Amino acid sequence: MVASFSQPKELVCRQRGDPENPQMFQDGNIILGGIFCLHSSWKERQETYTNKPLPLECISLNFRDFQIAVAMIFAIEQINNSTDLLPGITVGYTIYDTCCSIARSVQVALALANGNEAVSALSEAPCTRPAQVQAIIGETSSSPCMAVATVIGPFYIPEISPLATCACLSDKTKYPSFLRTIPSDYYQSRALAQLVKYFGWTWVGAINSNDDYGNNGMAIFTETAQQLGICLEYSVSFFRTDPPNKIQNIIDIIKYSTSKVIVAFLSVLDLDVLMYQLSQHNLTGYQWVGSEGWIFDSQIAEMDQHHILDGAIGLSIPKAHVSGMREFILDVKPVNFSGNDIIIEFWETLFGCKFNQSNSSAENQRECSGHEDLSELQPSFIDMSLMPIFNNVYKGVYAVAHALHNILGCDKTCNYKVQLDPFMILQHIKNISFKTKEGDEVYFNENGDPPAKYEIINWQPGENDIADFVSVGLYDASLPADKQLSLQHRSLIWTHNSRQVPVSVCSEKCAPGTRKVLQKGKPVCCYDCIRCAEGEISNTTDSITCVKCPPEFWSNERRDACVKKEAEFLSYEEMMGALLTAASLFGTCMTAVVAFIFFRYRKTPIVRANNSELSFLLLFSLTLCFLCSLTFIGRPSEWSCMLRHTTFGITFVLCISCVLGKTMVVLMAFRASLPGSNVMKWFGPTQQRLSVLVFTLIQVIICILWLTISPPFPFPNFKVTKDKIILECALGSTLGFWAVLGYIGVLATFCFILAFLARKLPDNFNEAKFITFSMLIFCAVWITFIPAYVSSPGKFSVAVEIFAILASSFGLLICIFIPKCYIILLRPEENTKKNMMGKGATKTC
Repeated sequence: MVASFSQPKELVCRQRGDPENPQMFQDGNIILGGIFCLHSSWKERQETYTNKPLPLECISLNFRDFQIAVAMIFAIEQINNSTDLLPGITVGYTIYDTCCSIARSVQVALALANGNEAVSALSEAPCTRPAQVQAIIGETSSSPCMAVATVIGPFYIPEISPLATCACLSDKTKYPSFLRTIPSDYYQSRALAQLVKYFGWTWVGAINSNDDYGNNGMAIFTETAQQLGICLEYSVSFFRTDPPNKIQNIIDIIKYSTSKVIVAFLSVLDLDVLMYQLSQHNLTGYQWVGSEGWIFDSQIAEMDQHHILDGAIGLSIPKAHVSGMREFILDVKPVNFSGNDIIIEFWETLFGCKFNQSNSSAENQRECSGHEDLSELQPSFIDMSLMPIFNNVYKGVYAVAHALHNILGCDKTCNYKVQLDPFMILQHIKNISFKTKEGDEVYFNENGDPPAKYEIINWQPGENDIADFVSVGLYDASLPADKQLSLQHRSLIWTHNSRQVPVSVCSEKCAPGTRKVLQKGKPVCCYDCIRCAEGEISNTTDSITCVKCPPEFWSNERRDACVKKEAEFLSYEEMMGALLTAASLFGTCMTAVVAFIFFRYRKTPIVRANNSELSFLLLFSLTLCFLCSLTFIGRPSEWSCMLRHTTFGITFVLCISCVLGKTMVVLMAFRASLPGSNVMKWFGPTQQRLSVLVFTLIQVIICILWLTISPPFPFPNFKVTKDKIILECALGSTLGFWAVLGYIGVLATFCFILAFLARKLPDNFNEAKFITFSMLIFCAVWITFIPAYVSSPGKFSVAVEIFAILASSFGLLICIFIPKCYIILLRPEENTKKNMMGKGATKTC
């Protein structure tokens, strides 16, 4: 409206452009506006830009929005007939058709805000006047709502949509006067992502309408899906007016994809176009997940003759019932709305007839009476599947009525003197809270949105080969996250009427014992399952890492649990331990037999020669050497660890001391046989005993120092083998261990040198020869022991040490005593003093 000053003193407002005529109108004290897409298209025409464009010529009656408009009229009629709400006030309505054109939506919104008069008188303030309507109900799509809300927002005229779900409309900085009675897609998109995750579909395709509804809804779904570990194989958008090649491209993408689940954020009109193309290519067997835009639309179900959408699952507005609304909608007849062109067109379209048909009209069309039976109509019109949407319209009208009731201070009557202001009405609508006659609670949050509750719908086989919409669960965003989704899993029917949940994954789940490794250049849902390394496990499905077992544990064969490592030590039960034990006992018994023989023949020359006392002491020490090897077998303990090395060290030094004493006796005896020599005076039996005691005492001192400073202790070794714990005796002080061995080595080397020097002395039975050979074996064994001990792992190092003990002990026993036993038992004729002295030999001690 602009002010015109074409004549002096004439102040009027003239409307620019053609006036807009409402399709439905009823006068009243208070007027509510309605903006609906009563026709789904318009006739295309080529503009010449030489003449003023004609108004749009709308075609294709949209039954859904027509019923929504009738639902608005029903709510207004019910309020007018009520004595409890706005008593004495008549509510009227002005409803416009937008033909699904956003430009026309803006045009009619301005008509509702300004009024539709061509010329109007000015008010006291130039070109200002109250809004013609107190609130606007509509539009039913997000994009038109955004355009309308942008235009009327600065005037704070409330706009309440029953069906616009775009989350973007919750932005009050852009759309301050917009409210809605349907939840925001912010909740629906997140709910759809949770639904997809619930069924384990991690590899899905996505299709959305290329408008604000589809693009914003899919953006939120994609973001939430990524957070939940869901990958999109493809995400495409289109609009119903797109060229055929773009639709064909989408068909090709679906055809060659590997995902079996398609998330469709589409409007009914867009899905209709896509479904036709899918049926042409017979693309069935996909699991569809739908938004509320189409999932409970009965017309889509009727058109799905090729069963493309069988088993579809999705979210819808919860089922609702409004008393009397079904009867009111089915009672919409031209006789009840006389002169209303849209009602006449609706009737003619439904029944294929014409009112006031002249004789020149087409003969194939019958004449309408206006009393046709609506029960003959297609089920999509009379089944009231859109009742949830009608209920949203109903709640929106009642929200305005309750706000006006509060503003006008209505009790039994209302205060007519209150000046209605759009901003005041908007604030009261935002703050209302009431329950409908059916018990539905109505209120808006700070963003103008209602509580987010959805019904989960499953398309199941129904009568006449048309799918039934079966409720299989609920989604309530107000509940805790783990309780928001509630499903009746057993009642679901999937595509191809299967009871088995479809599988749609890029890669199968990684079983416990494996970990996920992403495939190069592919989304995170595409991966390979790699078995955990030894010593690592994963005990959950789809694990991204393998966890190392604690040091005392190892992974089992399946790599899904840590089991306690087997403790390994040289035990008596195993073959090697049993053989070494048998060898030790055999050596002990053999030594005992030799000792018995020597004791039995202790008075014979061969036993008495070379100090028989040292021989018996040597046999005793050899017995201890054989027995000390047993301390190395069995589970290491604190006492066994200290005992095994010290016992070994002391017994071997005692043994070598005795051998050293016998070697020195041989040398001294030879020296004593020389004329004038009195050597034996200085190395008699007492000195021999003392030398053995001193040599042994030194080793005892070394062992005491070792045990005092840093004794050996049992130690679980985790490093030698991966899957076993090697129970061994740690040396404590390495210096102490090598001091013990070194001292034995020094004595053995000294003994070997002396025996080597005495090997050619003139006795027939020169014991030094046998001592030399025994010391040669002893030294060879212990020299080879060192590298073998260091390089042997685990219990084998213990076995090497036992073997060295036994080998050196057997070497001493066999080399020194077996030749004597041979003579004693098998060659007794040689066991004489004469034979022992030999011809020309001097007498020995």
